[in-house]
Parts: sequence; structure tokens; C-alpha cells
Amino acid sequence: MPEPGAEPTYLLYRRGMELLEDGDYEDATEPLAEAARREPQRTSVREALGRAYYRAGRYRLAAQEFGAVVESHPVNDFAHFCLGRALSMTGEKRRARHHLALASNLRPDRRDYRYYRNLLDS
Repeated sequence: MPEPGAEPTYLLYRRGMELLEDGDYEDATEPLAEAARREPQRTSVREALGRAYYRAGRYRLAAQEFGAVVESHPVNDFAHFCLGRALSMTGEKRRARHHLALASNLRPDRRDYRYYRNLLDS
């Protein structure tokens, strides 16, 4: 619960999304992390925070956020894809391959999912 007078969680999320869309990835992590701290069950916030961490080069933190989304929504193909990409950037190739394969199986029409899965198979 935010303190009295604190910025509402939705406004934190919107500010973080605007920063993310503007390419200010590191700056986007601050309001999004606060929104996620307040409402950890909100997968939209956790996914946005994961994207901001990933784009800021903070791959382990990105993997944690996408992992939380996958845990609560195991058929979220995009979260599996992002988790796989983040894990591959941390060197966890086996785990990355697993999540990229799941994403590919959930959405066989997504060539980008297959492309990154196949990169790990070579």
C-alpha cells in the first residue's frame, strides 16, 4: 500500500511505460520497480519491468521478473520467450532453450521465437 500522498501505482506504471517506450530503459526501471513492489501479482507490471531490465542490460533481474510472470501464467508465450532471451544472456543456455522451446510450441506461428530457439541449438 502506498504511503499517503504517494504517487498512485497506476501512474507509476504509466510513467515507467512512457520511459520504456521513449528508450529510457534504466530510468523506466525505477517507477516500474516501485509499482511491482506495491503490486507483485500484476503481471503487466512485472513484464514491463522485465523488459526495462532487459533493455538496460540487467539480464538477471529481467529473468527474475519474466520468471514471476511465467510462474503465475505458464501459457504466456511472450513471457517464456523473454525469459529464454534473458537466460541466454546470463549464460544459462539449457534453461534458456527450455523456455524458448515452450514459447515456440505455444506460438508456432512466431518465426522470431523459432529463430532464437534455433540459435541455441547450433
